[in-house]
Amino acid sequence: MITRRDFLKKTVTIAGVAVPLAAFEIIDPEKLFAQVAAEKTKVRWVFLVDTYKCVGCGFCVKACKNENEVPYDANVTRTWVERYVLTKDGRLFADTPKGARDGFATTRIDLGLGKYQDIKKDNIEKAYFVPKLCNQCENPPCVQVCPVGATYQAPDGVVLVDRTWCIGCGYCIMACPYGVRFFHPVHHTAEKCNFCYHRITKGMKTACVEACAFGARKIGNIKDPNDPVTKIIRTERVGVLKSEFGTKPQAFYIGLDEEVR
Repeated sequence: MITRRDFLKKTVTIAGVAVPLAAFEIIDPEKLFAQVAAEKTKVRWVFLVDTYKCVGCGFCVKACKNENEVPYDANVTRTWVERYVLTKDGRLFADTPKGARDGFATTRIDLGLGKYQDIKKDNIEKAYFVPKLCNQCENPPCVQVCPVGATYQAPDGVVLVDRTWCIGCGYCIMACPYGVRFFHPVHHTAEKCNFCYHRITKGMKTACVEACAFGARKIGNIKDPNDPVTKIIRTERVGVLKSEFGTKPQAFYIGLDEEVR
């Protein structure tokens, strides 16, 4: 007997669309809040990352794995931290061993496949950490390509995944320009950050925000003008990743450098 999931795997096809690589864009607060004001919902969850405050400790990654039942030793995670190192001779290195779950205990750059790059401290021009997670796009391509409605967007903007509907086709993983989606190693369904929806809808902070001892991560309601996150987005220089894809990401960054991919 063929199951609903197997049937849909064999019968559904979707055409892929090629899109260019991207960097980041500085946000125009007037345009952003004009759009927000036009929407009818009272809550629109957004995330704020301050790269100046991130130290690459990995506490956020540990907390996320434990909270959201992502196997601790699996080489996948809902959120991760990237390390960027720019040398004085113009070379750029970036790594995130195990998503930075254990932080960055060595100055060696993990090139993958068991290879490492040693960089002398006196040859470093600058180095910094950049947390990554689902951008909870206003126009989420993952929702658009899901053939069964397993990936959907809640009225407050958060993109969710219903494991009972997911058929594991992988279209959403291919469609995401931010590389935030993966197959859950136990459930074998699409997985990603959902802003700890089970927590924020009860007035709690996300697990990663609660675990960050340095205030590098914040979540807020951009519909609330008195929300601390809203005030920062309104008054400070913030950017988003890969704006040219037209997804309108709702994860904002302070101190986003041009080298960030």
